[in-house]
Amino acid sequence: MTPHGDTRPDLSLIVLPRWGAVMAVNDAAPWLVVDPNGVAVEPIRRFLLDLVARDSSPASVRSYAFGLLRWWRWLHVAGVDWEHATTAETRDLVLWMRLAHKPIRSQRTASTATAGTTNPITRKPYLDDRYKPRTVRHSNAVIRSFYSFWNELGEGPVVNPVPLGRGRGRANAHHNPLEPFRPQGRIRYNPKVPHRTPRAIPDEQWIALFSGLRSNRDRAILAVTVSNGARAAELLGVRSGVDLDWGEQLVRVVRKGTRAEQWLPVSPEAFVWIRLYLADLGAPLPPNQPLWQTLRRRDHGSGLTRQPLSYDALRAVFRRVNTLLGTNWSMHDLRYTAALRMSRDSALSMRDVQVILGHAHLSTTADIYLAEDQTEVIERVHQHLQRRVTDAAAPPVAPAAGYDAADLNVLFGEGIR
Repeated sequence: MTPHGDTRPDLSLIVLPRWGAVMAVNDAAPWLVVDPNGVAVEPIRRFLLDLVARDSSPASVRSYAFGLLRWWRWLHVAGVDWEHATTAETRDLVLWMRLAHKPIRSQRTASTATAGTTNPITRKPYLDDRYKPRTVRHSNAVIRSFYSFWNELGEGPVVNPVPLGRGRGRANAHHNPLEPFRPQGRIRYNPKVPHRTPRAIPDEQWIALFSGLRSNRDRAILAVTVSNGARAAELLGVRSGVDLDWGEQLVRVVRKGTRAEQWLPVSPEAFVWIRLYLADLGAPLPPNQPLWQTLRRRDHGSGLTRQPLSYDALRAVFRRVNTLLGTNWSMHDLRYTAALRMSRDSALSMRDVQVILGHAHLSTTADIYLAEDQTEVIERVHQHLQRRVTDAAAPPVAPAAGYDAADLNVLFGEGIR
């Protein structure tokens, strides 16, 4: 493939080299992209430092690092230095991501037969090894942000290789001077993302899911999450002695986006499961220790100790119960379930739901959760179709006294019902 993409091999045949890696470091920037020799890639390092200075979370820095590592590998395939990248490289990367399979650490085993299919119980699609539209959009946003940073410093290509789409009309036409200016146009090569309608876990399936759990810890986690819709990362950060208010039945979380502390209500049943889980641990946890601990003691060189529950370990909990039930539920389905239950309660306003879910804007809550449940809509339409069959089989109604049947047939057609 040439730098301008005029002549290139079939994009589907391109395999990205295993060049470089993303490495966690104990530095101002918690994540770096390093080359095969373990040396940090300087342009990326400076950009990630700027992200940290802008108060981006470590998870965001890690995500940007992986996006730029993919871009660096693509530039190696294209034979183009980062300072000379053009829109052709961006376009070809987007096309390649639509065709290619993601690199995986290990081959699929049990999930080989289900990858890319839809679960008949949950009606949720199983993940496959393709890049999703949201991943492509994130890649474009990361690369554009990287080059915007270097453009401000007067380095890198003069034109950002991730261009905006060509808008219609004059930029900022009819702009209200009381409102801030908005960016003009979206990124040119961003794919469209299908709208996903959230679905609550039906009550009978929720009972089966809860019954399939193997420990009081797992039951407590699910009971807390379905009470208030806390995100997995927020829930895993709860500390045992300082983030639980037993009297008021509240739990304190640190919000994912704003990183603000917020107390959230929890059902009495959830606190019962928390109490049972803490009794299973035996010795009380120190006040600042994470509440959720592994139930198996592990020796990491300093003796047998419990470890804080990680996100991967929490996913393993769902893998076990999903294998048992033949489903593919996730933690985020519990957030959907809690949000939809609250949004359909006439005693709660949409503003109440927004506060509990931690959305920055009320429109976000309304756009996502003010939607009809597809299962309920389908059930109502089935009832409608059944009523039509029943009505068609019913005998015609005789006209009331004083009305001529022939005249009514002219007005309303044959067979008044």
